[in-house]
Amino acid sequence: MEKSKVYFTDFRTKAYGEPIPNKLQRLIKTAGIGQIDFDGKFVAIKMHFGELGNISFLRPNFAKAVVDVVKEFGGKPFLTDCNTMYPGFRKNALEHLYCAWENGFTPLTVGCPVIIADGLKGTDDIDVPVRGGEYVKAAHIGRAVMDADIFISLSHFKGHEEAGFGGAIKNIGMGCGSRAGKKDQHSAGKAQIDEVLCRGCRKCQKECANGGLVYDAERRKMTVSEHCVGCGRCLGACNFDAISFADNVANEMLGRRMAEYAKAVVDGRPNFHISLIVDVSPNCDCHSENDAPIIPDIGMLCSFDPLALDQACSDLCNAVQPFKNSQVGDNMAKPGFVNYHELFKNNRPTTDWKSCLGHAEKIGLGTREYELVKL
Repeated sequence: MEKSKVYFTDFRTKAYGEPIPNKLQRLIKTAGIGQIDFDGKFVAIKMHFGELGNISFLRPNFAKAVVDVVKEFGGKPFLTDCNTMYPGFRKNALEHLYCAWENGFTPLTVGCPVIIADGLKGTDDIDVPVRGGEYVKAAHIGRAVMDADIFISLSHFKGHEEAGFGGAIKNIGMGCGSRAGKKDQHSAGKAQIDEVLCRGCRKCQKECANGGLVYDAERRKMTVSEHCVGCGRCLGACNFDAISFADNVANEMLGRRMAEYAKAVVDGRPNFHISLIVDVSPNCDCHSENDAPIIPDIGMLCSFDPLALDQACSDLCNAVQPFKNSQVGDNMAKPGFVNYHELFKNNRPTTDWKSCLGHAEKIGLGTREYELVKL
């Protein structure tokens, strides 16, 4: 396979010169985003709106820059994300939208609608076959993502406590999975019901197609039967966070499943990918807090190949010295610390990002070989 082109520019600008959002627009146009036929097409721009309390997520200004380019080429863009598997401020569409608005993502600020792709409770998904997949037969993807004609990912490149880093593939694979899809990637276990939180409303039972949930009339609680297959559909039905899943898959397997989910999203339609290495927090933007950045801001990158983009971003991050006053710096200062000579392993030694990229290449999502074209 030929090397993929990854386009790069830093965040440097001259006084009274080109604003950074305009520089991003010039970058993606130089990379050839205009080769896509946007005319009259629905365009899903997948990004993370940030958990409430977190301030390291991408600013709405970057989203608007991409939206304006899509509209310039005649497209009909919308910003989108799917609901989360865990309790928080983004586990259903109402709270998710309020969170996005509070963090600055409104039609007035970004120039287009914000749509939660898997619906009100995270159950509006579609099963998408994974061509060449080894672990996922059908990926549970938010319906609005798959209804779009064109897919664009806009990713904040940062550390992650399980995946090693969060880049394009994680933004696409994990981010576009419905609540059941996220469970499918994260956990191989069956449902568990917290008896204290369960109200016995039986809404979860209506979502179960396998007889996996049984109502205990005496205690007025739900229980899990031997027929539970761990599909995760009940997760979105519970308004009281009473349902969870155990037996988390190993980080290596998580990465491989994310790669297969990402392929399901982009396969067979025009797609383009953008990553910004800025405010590189040690953990995901899903946290309701964020620690100090672990490295300096590096720049903005884009490509038609999400795998090459992730490889280029990780290489650039590994080429700089981490900040001493950061989680990585603290780790490296501990007595007996084992230096992995790799930023994300030093940040979280238990993580494994290489399995994701290796498997993505194996199933044909892209190539890890790239040519860095500097703007």
